[in-house]
Amino acid sequence: MLEIRPNCEHCNKNLPNTSTEAMICSFECTYCKTCVIEIFENVCPNCTGNFVERPIRPLKMIEEYPASIKQVYKPKNLKSAKINSNQFKKIHPSKR
Repeated sequence: MLEIRPNCEHCNKNLPNTSTEAMICSFECTYCKTCVIEIFENVCPNCTGNFVERPIRPLKMIEEYPASIKQVYKPKNLKSAKINSNQFKKIHPSKR
């Protein structure tokens, strides 16, 4: 089950369960759309995978399965992120 993390790991923007700005990779690294698109170019700086929109847990389920309250805030090295993005694009040219 997804943790539904509450913030962007890079800029610390709040991303509550109902946010349409939350993006995740397959390891559930969580970033806002701005960071994903403009900074990381849709390549996760942690695992080098791609991102998808995080689903919103229905309100009737959030009581029984609450979103995480643990904040992860680890701004990334932008030089390394750019290298990861460029390598991903070489391997997956159709995923731009």
